[in-house]
Order: sequence, then C-alpha cells, then structure tokens
Amino acid sequence: MAQGRPLLLTIYERLLHAYGPQGWWPGDGPLQVMVGAVLTQATNWRNVERAIARLAETGMLSAEALALAPREVLEELVRPTGYYRAKAERLQSLAGMLLESCQGDIERLKGLPPKALREMLLRVRGIGPETADSILLYALDYPYFVVDAYTRRLFRRLGCGPGGNSYHEWQRFFMEALPPDATLFNEYHALIVRHGKERCRARPRCPGCPLLDLCPTGRGWT
Repeated sequence: MAQGRPLLLTIYERLLHAYGPQGWWPGDGPLQVMVGAVLTQATNWRNVERAIARLAETGMLSAEALALAPREVLEELVRPTGYYRAKAERLQSLAGMLLESCQGDIERLKGLPPKALREMLLRVRGIGPETADSILLYALDYPYFVVDAYTRRLFRRLGCGPGGNSYHEWQRFFMEALPPDATLFNEYHALIVRHGKERCRARPRCPGCPLLDLCPTGRGWT
C-alpha cells in the first residue's frame, strides 16, 4: 500500500465523511482542557466530566486554587477518575508549573517556542508525551499530532505506519506527512478515537467500515 500524505489525507476525509466534525476537546477554556488531559488517563470521559464539575463547584479551576488546595481535598474531588492520588499530585505539579512560568495566565504560554513549552510540560511529574501533546494541541492550538492506542491499532491494521514503535516515531510519521495544521490534527485525532470506539475495536466491526477497501486486515476479517 502506498504511504504518505495522499493516503493519510484520504483516511482523514473518509473518517470525516463517515462521522462528521467531532468538536474536540471538551472544556471551558484552556485550563479546563489541561485538567481534562491529566484526568482522562486510564478512565473514560464521563468520569472526567464528573470530576471537573466537582472542581468547578468548589472553585478549584484556577492554577492558584489547584496549587494551594489541601492534597486530600483535591484527591476526593478527582476520585471519580480513578488513580486519584496520583492525578491530584499531577494536577498540583501542573498548576505549580503554570504559576511559575506564566503566573497562571495560560494565554502567556502561547508566545513561547513550542519545543520549549513541550519540554516544560514533560518535566511535570506524571505528564508523558501523549498528555503533553494533548495539552499543546487542544488547550494551546500548537500543531502536535497526538498518538494513542487507537491510532496505533488502526494504522497497524491499515498496514502503514513507522518502522519503529516509539511514541516519537509514530508522531513523526504523521507530522512529516501532514501539513502542520492544529485544526487538522485536532479533528484527525478525534476521528481516530471515534472510529476506534465504534468500529476498529480489539475485535473489529469491519462490515460497512469506511476504510475497508484500504485495510488488508479488515478484508481478512470479513
């Protein structure tokens, strides 16, 4: 199968036609998007919404409030998302970085070079590449392609992707083949997740898939 930009754009267009715009990422402002990116690790979005609502109700959705909150209070508020002790620690570490780097005014981060900002995020305890890139893309509109398990599964089944399996290699595969467009990356990742949940599951639902004619794995399942 031919690889590269034409194929990736064809896949994107097929998914967009099948599912329509996804309107990601849910959140009222960049800080709420950042909080959601941390809390969504190893849980579903419904649980994240519950935790964010609890944070909002108690006035915790500011960098200063998160940083100064008693740890046990914050843990209880984010308990619906699971791993609540680790996630409370990560939120407070992120809030501390925001206070130190921009006095909690996230708009000021947008003037920083993207590589430097990504390195700052990766130095926050508990934030890895996928979470950092979700923050960069969805909260700050930087063109970083987010790679997750849905992405790897779909593109392995399509028979295309990088030679290696590291996060960096997968991300480079997309970012070298696609134009550096945050809006495109946002929609593409959201569509991949939607497709992964509805069709390209662990046991795929291939009949009627909008990518079936492009997918050697899918043709083998049908």
